[in-house]
Amino acid sequence: MAFTEDLALGDEIHPIDIVESLAADHAWEFDRVTEDQIAMAVEGQWRTYSLTLAWSPQDETLRLICTFEMEPPAPRMAALYELMNRCNDLVWTGAFTWWDEQKLMVWRYGLCLAGGQIAGPEQIDRLISSAVLAAERFYPAFQLALWGDKTPAEALKVAIAEAYGRA
Repeated sequence: MAFTEDLALGDEIHPIDIVESLAADHAWEFDRVTEDQIAMAVEGQWRTYSLTLAWSPQDETLRLICTFEMEPPAPRMAALYELMNRCNDLVWTGAFTWWDEQKLMVWRYGLCLAGGQIAGPEQIDRLISSAVLAAERFYPAFQLALWGDKTPAEALKVAIAEAYGRA
């Protein structure tokens, strides 16, 4: 029986149960923090990303937060904010924000499931992979703008096209 068919047999599937099954299926390190929240680590090409998914029954929203640590030099903060705006203009779902106190770059997305909608495993898997792909796509641009003395426009050129395969 397929993974999705197995999950579809249940009456009401909690979104975090689906995330936990996906994390186990992908062999990602994870911790079920509460009934409505899970934290996991997903290995990317550039680094390991910390992901947290939380379900809010009141808002009927599945929130995803993907983070990675950065300590940008203070004189380059304006470049960071300009680059984040440019990055956010290039994506359709989710957005980057900077949490200065924690020194974290954050990719955020909220999936609204109002009216009793249920997110399927494929949809949640795509949500997670999209977050990691966005972080991977723009990570080199952040590096170039903050430590490579490139302007945000120059740094972003490395993220314009999505690369397939490896050289």
